[in-house]
Amino acid sequence: MIENRPWLTFVSHFSLLLGIGVVALPVWVALVASTHPSSSFGAGEIPLWFGDQAVENWRSVFLGEASSGVDVPVWYMMLNSFIMALGITVGKLFISLLSAYAIVFFRFPFRGACFWVIFITLMLPVEVRIVPTYEVVANLDMLNSYSGLILPLIASATATFLFRQCFMTMPGELIEAARMDGAGPIRFFFDILLPMSRTNIAALFVIMFIYGWNQYLWPVIITTDDAYYTLVMSIKRMLAVDQGDIEWNHVMVTTLLAMIPPVAVVIGMQKLFVKGLVDAEK
Repeated sequence: MIENRPWLTFVSHFSLLLGIGVVALPVWVALVASTHPSSSFGAGEIPLWFGDQAVENWRSVFLGEASSGVDVPVWYMMLNSFIMALGITVGKLFISLLSAYAIVFFRFPFRGACFWVIFITLMLPVEVRIVPTYEVVANLDMLNSYSGLILPLIASATATFLFRQCFMTMPGELIEAARMDGAGPIRFFFDILLPMSRTNIAALFVIMFIYGWNQYLWPVIITTDDAYYTLVMSIKRMLAVDQGDIEWNHVMVTTLLAMIPPVAVVIGMQKLFVKGLVDAEK
């Protein structure tokens, strides 16, 4: 029996609308600010409705005509961010899948110890090991390169742990059936294990892509060439103005451009993620 409580429905909907407003208000302010000239922010006031400079502001920022403190256009920095985020995501998924597969389905000495060594690295984020990591990257001559931006960040104990837990739920009958059908380790991995793990892969792809896209500290440390600057780094450079006023309209355009790829990935992967959950229930 379902009880009819109008006040509870009202409170629930009001809380939901309030949460949406809190999340959407900064995006709305950034979108509106991107359509005004820089002079509109001189008095410290924030306009709340659209202006008439949207096309000019977005074109000048995207093509690098606006002053951003970096010698490359924004579209090029977006490309750098995309290469870095995609490389980190694919690398994390590939290494985590293989390591979890080896730990769960292969018998070798110190298998449990290997897993716990990987798991303990959760307590060592990039910020903790930044100095030795930088020294290794510098000795390998990978400063100011895509390999230096990507390779030190592709190891993921979290993804390894989640894939290990997923693989441990696979029924033993399935493994025996694959062996009886003559499926070797490689065929079992690609034809059976990966399709059954698509839900985890889709979820971790979204998380890892956003993680790679929003990286700031590591690119700042190893990058001195503007040709390898990422979009998140450029926002900080645009705010670091020694003389003159900050061009907030251009900052807001760059901020919105930095939001588009992660949002697109979330929307694009949502259908696959939900489909994986539905298929798993079946």
